[in-house]
Amino acid sequence: MNHELSTMTMNNIKRIRLFVILLLLAATFNFATCKYGFKDVAPIPADVKSFRVNYLENKAQYVNTQLSPQLTERLKQKIIGTTRLRQTNNDDAHYDISGFISQYYATTIAISNNTSSGNRLNVGFHLVFRNTLDDTKNFEADLNRTFDFPASQSLADAERTLNEEIVKNLVDEIFNKIFSNW
Repeated sequence: MNHELSTMTMNNIKRIRLFVILLLLAATFNFATCKYGFKDVAPIPADVKSFRVNYLENKAQYVNTQLSPQLTERLKQKIIGTTRLRQTNNDDAHYDISGFISQYYATTIAISNNTSSGNRLNVGFHLVFRNTLDDTKNFEADLNRTFDFPASQSLADAERTLNEEIVKNLVDEIFNKIFSNW
């Protein structure tokens, strides 16, 4: 009987130890926090309240007629959706954004059996950023992106398939140049 009592006591001690270990693990995971964050937008000074995106013209030799209006509108929407700034069309906007498509041309990038097998659409954008509250933050920058497409596609066909990607990439690059710490 003494042996049975000793076995029961040992089993109870093991259960209590297991319970305590599980309780400690639960408490550790409950109170432990692991925070990881990536902030795309740099802190915008509190005194900056408004922005204006001027019409982003297409001054390239070859003009994709859809690119300028889509680029202008999508940049406005990204700023509205990602920052606390309000859009204005007045000259007193705190951030005044303008620029133009400076390059838009296709080149051959791959040749196979004396025939073009790949093309690249090169798109350049000249950005002009003006901070009306702090002239030291004003800048101009040239941004360039490339988009590959098969030689079997005409430029017009490539534009139809690449237009969404072109606009998204240029908007992201313009936005990051203005608002990010990169």
